[in-house]
Amino acid sequence: MTGELGFTPHLRVEPVPGEAVYLVSEHGVTALHGQAIAALAPLLDGSRDLAHILTEAAAPARAAGPAGAVPAGQAERVIARLRAAGLVSERKRASTPEAAYWELAGPTAVGGPTPAPAPRASRPAVAPLVLGSADPGEVVRALRAAGLRTAASRTVGGAAADRGAVDGDPTVSGAATPRREICQIAPRQHGDTELTLVVCDDYLDPRLAAVDAAHRAAGLRWLPVKPVGTQAWLGPFLGAPDDPCWVCLADRLWRGRQAEAYLQRRLGRPGPVPRPPASLPASRAAALQLAALEAAKWLAGHRHPGQRELRTLDSLTATVDRHPLARRPQCAGCGDPALVAARIQAPLSLPSPRDPLIGTDADTSPRGIVDTSPRGIMERYGHLVDPVTGLVTEIRRDPRGPAVLNCFHARHPSYAGAGPHSGLDAVRAGLRAAAHGKGRTAEQARASALCEALEHYSGHFQGDEPRQRARYRDLRPDDAVHPDTVQLFDPRQFRDPALPARHRINDPFDEGAELDWTPVWSLTAERHRLLPTALLYYGAPQPPGGRCCRADSNGAAAGGTLADAVVRGFLELVERDAVALWWYNRTRQPAVALDAFDDPWLAEVRAAHRGVRREVWALDLTTDFGIPVVAALSRRLDKPAEDITLGFGAHFDRHTALCHAFAELNQMLPAVVEARADGGGYGAAEPEALRWFRTATLADHPYLTPDPAAPPPPISGPPEGDATAAVRELARGRGMELLVLDQTRPDVGLPVAKVLMPGMRPHWARFAPGRLFDVPVALGRLSAPTPYADLNPIPFFL
Repeated sequence: MTGELGFTPHLRVEPVPGEAVYLVSEHGVTALHGQAIAALAPLLDGSRDLAHILTEAAAPARAAGPAGAVPAGQAERVIARLRAAGLVSERKRASTPEAAYWELAGPTAVGGPTPAPAPRASRPAVAPLVLGSADPGEVVRALRAAGLRTAASRTVGGAAADRGAVDGDPTVSGAATPRREICQIAPRQHGDTELTLVVCDDYLDPRLAAVDAAHRAAGLRWLPVKPVGTQAWLGPFLGAPDDPCWVCLADRLWRGRQAEAYLQRRLGRPGPVPRPPASLPASRAAALQLAALEAAKWLAGHRHPGQRELRTLDSLTATVDRHPLARRPQCAGCGDPALVAARIQAPLSLPSPRDPLIGTDADTSPRGIVDTSPRGIMERYGHLVDPVTGLVTEIRRDPRGPAVLNCFHARHPSYAGAGPHSGLDAVRAGLRAAAHGKGRTAEQARASALCEALEHYSGHFQGDEPRQRARYRDLRPDDAVHPDTVQLFDPRQFRDPALPARHRINDPFDEGAELDWTPVWSLTAERHRLLPTALLYYGAPQPPGGRCCRADSNGAAAGGTLADAVVRGFLELVERDAVALWWYNRTRQPAVALDAFDDPWLAEVRAAHRGVRREVWALDLTTDFGIPVVAALSRRLDKPAEDITLGFGAHFDRHTALCHAFAELNQMLPAVVEARADGGGYGAAEPEALRWFRTATLADHPYLTPDPAAPPPPISGPPEGDATAAVRELARGRGMELLVLDQTRPDVGLPVAKVLMPGMRPHWARFAPGRLFDVPVALGRLSAPTPYADLNPIPFFL
């Protein structure tokens, strides 16, 4: 060994005789004890090699000193331990602040300390590529200040290239740079170029697609940076075959910019809206210097998780936030865009859900996630919550009302406004979209809100779904399901101007119209059937000139497994069908005896409602399926307007159905908890809901009260064994077909199913002949079907 040894450059050595040798750095203080350390510390100053240190440490002349002599063998062992601990290193050059920095940088991904960069002439080069308003000279100066060498490369962009190029180094692209030229720029660098720094005004600049594709093809990395605006953006490093690509990133960013996407579509322009440049010299310099530092660390071999994330630097608050990015398996740029279609077109195989679904557990599984705790859900899917790169922008608790309500809202773009066929109304609705979580605990409710938001995302049309273009009259009856059997509109409803658009009254279905059809799996027939794509996915293209089909949330559910999601979706169909049979026929139902359940949570909820001057009760809405369905109701007692709220639940276990209903009831309470006697203070914006809260009373709506003479309906009890087989047989036993669409998205992973049963009634106003009129008579609730004109004139508004 010939190199001189010394304490690493980032350490300040402070001996305290007779006590310890203290090593001080920005990471803290380390105390080294012992006579050997005290003797060796003065010798580890970077001026001696190991042989000289061992000789001097063992010299007889040192024996009389305060620390004494150290035998060569002992000294060598101590020095070896210090080197292994990263406290002593071989000095290959004079100690400098730069050397101290690289020592502080710590170990690389492959182990060992991050090496200090080699002399500039022998370092790998960084190729700067400027797309937008940045000064190329400023970019190059930042890179060189970080000790980096910039590669000379082709300059493109005309006048933009003359704005401050330094020695011909920067690669510059003006706004009109052709795609083919960008493809030729980035990879065609010197052989020692390992990284391209791409400086842009907007991460959605469409030219970045070509930059990314070219780098991926060449096996080179590139680092984007946006130095303009009050928030600078930096990273992630892109270009690796197994990492997310720019298309993955752009997909996430566009979902948060729906209004802008709509505007650009209306104007017929690609990419984002160009913003006026906004920056200060200091803010630009800070962003570019940090980008240069990241490039230097990368080339030095330093690796950390933040290199896979987008970081935003707020120049107003001096804060840095990290935004995760994951690869989309179905990405058209780096994945397999046929994944979704292949999954849907394959026969559906459903293992049985695990039995917490069937047991008596009182809704401890938010949104049907039966094999994962709420904490596990957040750990697995929490990275999808982010204001920049997330599918969900935030999850927040509703502060209104008692804490036991556990109401959480997950803000997310509804994605209805993100598609190429979306109109302004869809964009407005998308900007207001939120999913609502409920649960017995705050942790459950938060996870529930996240799962519902991801369920909504999974159900939106994205363009990779399997479709075939056809007219209904040209399809075989065994292959296609008539949409009227699912939508269940009565012809009179199409002519009724009194029903507001919010109640989803479509145009009559035209059997001769050409439209897209998507396969769904029939669990009862064990084969694929076809339904209009627009009936299955939110925001799917409609036939020209009308809207004959409209997707809704009925039967859509997330689960711990796909089988679990299917059962949950089936239970939702049963629940909403039961609500429709009760609501529109206005039959009085038996009460659910709340005192019969020894449940502390239910007792706490009842007390919370009493605390805000309300009373609660529950009705049994169970139908011919024999699956318990419960309605929970609450009303105000101290003012004329009773602010009646409702919640519903269905489950094989009656107690769990009751808990579902009360958790949903709690979700509605924040909208009315601050209502005043003068008619103000409501938190609801929908006109139908406000009208109901302000005018509905039990005296006017006696069907909301329990019928003391009505016997409790029979219950089939929980199924034994396979729950999916049980629900299939329940459908078959009533001559109905059970259809399933797997809406799981590969980039999310949360199992989501859309379940349909032609003939089952949603809780919206759907008045076609069928169960709405027949089942109440069969159950003995009515002696004859309710005439169409006598149905409840108030369309269900929840």
